[in-house]
Amino acid sequence: MPHAERGLVVGLFGGSFNPPHQGHALVAEIAIKRLALDQLWWMVTPGNPLKERNDLLPLAERVSLSERLAKHPAIKVTAFERDFGTSFTANTLARVKTRNPHVHFIWIMGADSLKSFHRWQKWQDIARTFPIAVIDRPGSTLSFLSSKMAKTFDFARVDEDDSRALWKRQAPAWTFIHGPRSGLSSTLIRRTNGTSQ
Repeated sequence: MPHAERGLVVGLFGGSFNPPHQGHALVAEIAIKRLALDQLWWMVTPGNPLKERNDLLPLAERVSLSERLAKHPAIKVTAFERDFGTSFTANTLARVKTRNPHVHFIWIMGADSLKSFHRWQKWQDIARTFPIAVIDRPGSTLSFLSSKMAKTFDFARVDEDDSRALWKRQAPAWTFIHGPRSGLSSTLIRRTNGTSQ
């Protein structure tokens, strides 16, 4: 797990990154700027329980590709979830919080993940652990409003104009951030390369 000093604002950006691409880098850079992050932990997961693992690149390769792509100095590429022995976000965030009680964390996710967020194990616990920033992705700008997460936690939505202060909010608190979008997707890249059906 990367080191973070007391009082820092740190974004947690997790995913399988299979493979990582410029769309991921764009989400990370938007989050750093709009949320005024001191660090962003680019968390390469061992695997997503909701996705097929047949075409999953080795973890070390996904970490290496992510390191080459993530150029911003605030980004720390890490695969510490492997050491936790879990692939469930709720468990990871609980451990991160326990080990870093004086750091202000924000969970970062692309808007394309929001529609299936309610299928994640203990998804409501995730929303109650750290504030969440949802970054716009192509085709997901309007659908986020109908997501189960958005409806369940409608009372906790923070205006986008106040996103720089999101870290000060007690979870549950979340915001949707608009901005430049990339049409790239890991699924499309795998299909183009002939590694996915």
